[in-house]
Amino acid sequence: MQFIDLKAQYRASRELINARIQAVLDHGQYILGPEVGELEAQLAAYTAAQHCICVASGTEALIIALMALGIKPGDEVITTPFSFIATAEAVLLVGATPVFVDIERATGNIDARLIAERVTPRTRAILPVSLYGQPAEMDAINALAERHGLAVIEDAAQSFGASYRGQRSCNLSTIGCTSFFPSKPLGCYGDGGALFTNDDALAGAMREIRVHGQSRRYLHTRLGVGGRMDTLQCAVVLAKLESFEWELAQRRRVAADYDDLLRHQVPGMAVRRERSSAYAQYTVLVDERERVRAELDAAGIPSAVHYPLPIHQQPAYLHLAPGESFPVAEALCRRVLSLPMGPFLHRADVEQVVQALLQACGHGALGSTDLPSAGPGGAHRPASLAAGS
Repeated sequence: MQFIDLKAQYRASRELINARIQAVLDHGQYILGPEVGELEAQLAAYTAAQHCICVASGTEALIIALMALGIKPGDEVITTPFSFIATAEAVLLVGATPVFVDIERATGNIDARLIAERVTPRTRAILPVSLYGQPAEMDAINALAERHGLAVIEDAAQSFGASYRGQRSCNLSTIGCTSFFPSKPLGCYGDGGALFTNDDALAGAMREIRVHGQSRRYLHTRLGVGGRMDTLQCAVVLAKLESFEWELAQRRRVAADYDDLLRHQVPGMAVRRERSSAYAQYTVLVDERERVRAELDAAGIPSAVHYPLPIHQQPAYLHLAPGESFPVAEALCRRVLSLPMGPFLHRADVEQVVQALLQACGHGALGSTDLPSAGPGGAHRPASLAAGS
């Protein structure tokens, strides 16, 4: 079993992906070729955002967003200590200071109720993370930001395809940033990312920043970076978009199977009623995690930890919050365990994972009487998609 089966995904869309890549090889425009603009248009339409700018990675998207907002040394950005390191790393790379707020136990997302007390005259932005594929409490965050004149940057690296109150992730705030890292719900075959905004001026600034601050060739009007997304990677994402909604539906099916089989036995992360998740990960909470992981590995079940150490306890980041504690984040870091997830997992695969997990957690074997009635259950791709149409 694979933790994320990218080979199965490629096999299912082989003809589309190969044709898209071949088209780039034929026209030879490897930097800012026509596929870049085509992908930007499709992603903007998908999210209903006015602008999409494809960039070199999700990390680059965060950096460019912060630069476009003019965030600089001396400024503060409020964010979560429970995320991949890039969230805080990007803030530090523009010279600003990350200010951490603890998280909700139920979702792992930043606790919007605690943000106000961290706002100071130096605060310039709030940077919530849509962890594991589910947006944070964006209405409360946006309302607080508006009261204080702050920007909101959604770190949606894990949540492209999710929604909040009927609106797509990446179009929930001042700027949305996502990643197309291969393991993401919508991934390329290398690094890639995108920015989304409804602000014309910010969009113009971000387009210039991604090409070394150029307003036109060799005229540099602002500080920038080499942040373009390769044409080949855009071609891969364009091909994968053809079946993206199907894949999201399958991820949600797999998550529902996990929910059914683990209910009242192993706690997991909740998805709020007004939101949907892209299920970049399916994560549960376990005690004695390393022992549980070892038993899963012995049973042939891969797993991962997202994330084992909060950002404020990382060696290079200890100076950011000396003496401060974020107890919910610290507790979750000790217990979170991500299980195999993806659109090509079958019901039998989920049962195998759950059987091994329950045994490792001391709940005994999963018997047939514990199983909810099975529906179609398989991850078989519709014939039209399998054929690449």
